[in-house]
Amino acid sequence: METFTEWQSQLNSLVWGPPMMILLMGAGVLFTFATGGVQFAKLAFAMRTVFGRGPKPAGEGTVTSFQALATALASTVGVGNIAGVATAISLGGPGALFWLLVSGVLGMATKFAEITVALNYREEDERGVMRGGAMYILSRGLGLPWLGAVFAALTGLAALGIGNMVQANSVADAARSSFGIPTVTTGIVLAIITAVVILGGIKRIVEVTQIMIPAMCAIYIGGALIIVFRFAGEIPGAIQLVASSAFEGHAAVGGFAGAAVGQAVRFGIARGLFSNEAGLGSAPIVHASAVTDHPVRQACYGIFEVFVDTIVVCLLTGLVILTTGAWTEGATGAALSMKAFEIGLPGVWGGLVVSIGLILFSFSTIVGWAYYGETAVNYLFGTAASLPYRLLWCIFVYLGATGALHLIWDVSDTLNGLMAVPNLIAVIGSLPVLRRLVRDFFSQPSTS
Repeated sequence: METFTEWQSQLNSLVWGPPMMILLMGAGVLFTFATGGVQFAKLAFAMRTVFGRGPKPAGEGTVTSFQALATALASTVGVGNIAGVATAISLGGPGALFWLLVSGVLGMATKFAEITVALNYREEDERGVMRGGAMYILSRGLGLPWLGAVFAALTGLAALGIGNMVQANSVADAARSSFGIPTVTTGIVLAIITAVVILGGIKRIVEVTQIMIPAMCAIYIGGALIIVFRFAGEIPGAIQLVASSAFEGHAAVGGFAGAAVGQAVRFGIARGLFSNEAGLGSAPIVHASAVTDHPVRQACYGIFEVFVDTIVVCLLTGLVILTTGAWTEGATGAALSMKAFEIGLPGVWGGLVVSIGLILFSFSTIVGWAYYGETAVNYLFGTAASLPYRLLWCIFVYLGATGALHLIWDVSDTLNGLMAVPNLIAVIGSLPVLRRLVRDFFSQPSTS
């Protein structure tokens, strides 16, 4: 077992190493040019679309456009926004925040592209649920059903780890450390609540996420904004620190061990990609279920999704960590974010914001990824596999909350990263389709 663990750790480092980062960032550059810089040119249009200042959604689909967005955000906004940003800064220095934001800007184009193509090749299953994702692109669009099956298998397995057990463990840890709740109790309650939500299928999942996402973002973003306003005088210095460290590195200071430019780039990009999941092919699975009259219209929700996840939530987390000075005290991960919020908010409020944020973010990820995994097994084995997978999902929630997960984390993180390969083959292989759809949609007078 020790040999396997060591081998798996090396494989994980390879999968999430420089080649993968170059692949994902390169894809972001490619899709930026292929779409005419859609994340810049059409950001305002995407905002208007999300906030309802456009035609009422029509066409085929299972859930509303906003419900699909809420579920995608529920699956994306999570531990990476709290612990991931802190890890990037603690290992790569303040400059890592700059490269994290760069990954977000390019990720907006990637997410737009993969959602557009996914909606073009979506199809209705035997029970009337609209399904889509890289597996359908590869099968229906590129004639590579075997590679579609590979992507589906990776998704179904990765979901049980990164989208389920790891998240459940984060909930249990936060509940135990902040509120003294035993992990077994958390595991039982969490499994029951999860069952109530996901056994109702996609309709019930989106009903929950469309309420949870605004609520949990309001709590976390509100707390972060209070701190940023309290430490507003430190913001210019923090921005200057980020800019200089991004290209010069940063020497050791206090409990911070120092970091070279390469570390800032590596950890900033890696944690940014982990947070927004652009290029991994997860979010298009739920976006493909949305009611919409054109694939590009729904893809604009993907631009907004990455904007909120990375440019808003991750940036605010980074500013809180830097303006409070917590980054120099030697902590890392969620502990660093917790320390920063405790410094920034009086009394126990700082710790509560992070703890409640971790619990809500992690639970929303559990219910969102349940649909990703279900769609994957649905593709492989048909609709009859949906209910058994949902029941298995609830069992794994309990196991994740009560177990030690270092190896599970590494294995599922590896599978999650490997999803990018067939997904990018699907989207890059569909570039002519992407360009045609973009031209067709934005040539309409109402979209200018």
